[in-house]
Amino acid sequence: MKSALKLSTLAGVVALSLLLFVEAKAQEGAGYWKITSSRSIQWELNGSQSLPHQDNIEMAGKRVAGIVTYSVDTKGVLTLNRQVFFPQLHPFIKDNDPGWYIYRAYLKDDHADDILPKIFVGDKRFIPGSVKSVTIDGILNFEHNASAQGLAMTRKLFPSPSERLFVEHITMTNITNERLELEIGSVLSQYEDRGEDGRFITTVKSDAPTDMTLEPGASFSFSVRIMAQMEGEALPDQTSEEALVERQGFLNSMAGALVLETPNPTLNTLFEFSKIRGAESIFESKLGLIHSPGGGRYYVGIWANDQAEYINPFFPFLGYDIGNESAMSTYRAFAKELNDQYRPLRYAFEIEGNVPPFELDRGDAAMIAYGAGQFALALGDKVIAEELWPLITWCLEYNKRKLNEEGVVMSQSDEMEGRIETGNANLSTSSLYYGALDHASDLARSLGKGRKVSNQYRKEARALAQAIEGYFGAKVEGLDTYKYYKEHKYLRHWICLPLVVGINDRKDATIEALFDRLWTENGVHVEKNSDNEAITRIFWDRGTLYALRGTFLSGATDLSLDKLEEFSTQRLLGKRVPYVVEAYPEGNMAHLSAESGLYGRVFIEGMFGLKATGLDSFSLIPRLPEGWDQMALRKIKAFGQDFDIEVKRAGDQTNVKVIDNQTGKVLLDTDSSLDKPLAFRFK
Repeated sequence: MKSALKLSTLAGVVALSLLLFVEAKAQEGAGYWKITSSRSIQWELNGSQSLPHQDNIEMAGKRVAGIVTYSVDTKGVLTLNRQVFFPQLHPFIKDNDPGWYIYRAYLKDDHADDILPKIFVGDKRFIPGSVKSVTIDGILNFEHNASAQGLAMTRKLFPSPSERLFVEHITMTNITNERLELEIGSVLSQYEDRGEDGRFITTVKSDAPTDMTLEPGASFSFSVRIMAQMEGEALPDQTSEEALVERQGFLNSMAGALVLETPNPTLNTLFEFSKIRGAESIFESKLGLIHSPGGGRYYVGIWANDQAEYINPFFPFLGYDIGNESAMSTYRAFAKELNDQYRPLRYAFEIEGNVPPFELDRGDAAMIAYGAGQFALALGDKVIAEELWPLITWCLEYNKRKLNEEGVVMSQSDEMEGRIETGNANLSTSSLYYGALDHASDLARSLGKGRKVSNQYRKEARALAQAIEGYFGAKVEGLDTYKYYKEHKYLRHWICLPLVVGINDRKDATIEALFDRLWTENGVHVEKNSDNEAITRIFWDRGTLYALRGTFLSGATDLSLDKLEEFSTQRLLGKRVPYVVEAYPEGNMAHLSAESGLYGRVFIEGMFGLKATGLDSFSLIPRLPEGWDQMALRKIKAFGQDFDIEVKRAGDQTNVKVIDNQTGKVLLDTDSSLDKPLAFRFK
């Protein structure tokens, strides 16, 4: 027994050493960034990186969003552009703007470095020294080398979580042995705009003193605040220090819930960053608190895919009350659109629902039913679930009425909104409808709707699975996988969706298609072969994230981990950081928020195989990679609980524990071969 233990320990050491080596090589290959803690990454400019380099990051609060672009030239000199949005303030569009600009009518402006106060040391103007380091930890931090006059500068940029306020907080330090006398110019800029709600005023203001004596080693701080107000509304009175404390409080709350523990620090850290980006993009609106994608284009609006399907089911696991409230605002908005004629639901409420909806059925009823069912089950609140039940059942009935003669759902498009051909019945809509029926069956049972209702949805799901196989199952590019629509000839990223909803009939060929034929350095491409050459260059991270969730769930653990680690290193430590993105070339890899929720769900539903089966129950089939001895998800807030899931290797089996964080009680402790999911219910 001792020999076996020593051998096991040695194997563990070797595996850990190999993992650390791979991680080090991955970070070395990334070239710019390194992980400095589970909540931060840093770029140290040591002369070894390729310059110039440019990137941007988005940050948001309830009344403001900012996209800060930072550019470092060949000499290490930093230039910033601050694109600041005040989403609830909707200015009139210009005469020469295209009509669709009304869907992007946000008060916004770009602010260059000329908004900073001019500082003089004697008869010389202070110019910041070259950049020493850049740190991202939910706040964008810059540390500069000392200037010619011996002044070092650090800067923090962040949004106020609650006010129409974006802050740049600056600290100056005298690193010389002499007293420095500083003269500082004032900054006050105001300009007006107009919209349907009246006048809007943007104010840029510095609180720096007009003069300052700095003793050797001494520091002082000031801020530049970019603010906005409606006519009759006072300017935000929150100080930069108060805004920083509030922002830090939000970041701490994210760090204190839903913690991923794996042997791979890149996965753990990108998971932490994903919680921030997924949760921060929630705005006050006429629809209530609503989550919006951001990205410089999508604010105070909701969509059937981004919100109802992608991000909302993530919030119960995070235990973020504001996120759960925003989810309900989304579902309530769609619920008001229900009609007895079963006309298609609008797929979006842009600009707080103030602008006309686009008339296009993208399979949105399937998206809403799928997401709302998952959300209701995971939240574990019977009152909320009862409220959502009519929306879910209406959407299911809508899809049922759209079945064609071959038993799959007809829709005009999918979430790509006509960018690419989808035929009149696509695999996405039918797969999501299947998943929605599956969840509705569990929800009906949990709500006491009767065995007949639950069984009927289960029966319809089985029939749909057969129809999906008969209609979409095909040999495509030599692989026995799925056609995306009946006339389609090429492999497409969304063939992963059957795996996501638990249909594994063609899993081997589908996994080969995703990870061999469609995989690139930016994850899964939409298509690699197409009659339209432009399509072959397109990727959307949501496709990659769904693919990884589905392949983990289907049991392709080590191959999925290999692809997940490659993809995560690129997104966290590469040239475009620190979040997963929307798409390219569309949006130029914008940091849309809901995609970060999808990254979290790769682990919850994919790697850990957690599926809500009732308001107080779930099934679990963790996929512990071969090279790992353990992994855990801690501080899970779903089902109205606070619990951990620990997974450890136990010889040729896997030990799974569920632990109540309130009492410390172990609720489940079992060794299993995991040839089928474990069933668990809270007592």
